[in-house]
Amino acid sequence: MGFFDKIRNKMQMGRGRVKEGAGRAMGDPYLESEGKADRVSGGVKQVGEQVKDATRNVREALDR
Repeated sequence: MGFFDKIRNKMQMGRGRVKEGAGRAMGDPYLESEGKADRVSGGVKQVGEQVKDATRNVREALDR
């Protein structure tokens, strides 16, 4: 499940970049801010996945 979550987060970050760029090009501050929010949200979720991976690795190392 973690792999698909990481892909979903990356896609959300990519959509955010597209929205942000489109908002900037069209002069639409709402679309630009929505894109920034998507990008940040995806990044935060991605960091959460990395923390889960690091925790799992530490737990496995201590079990040995």
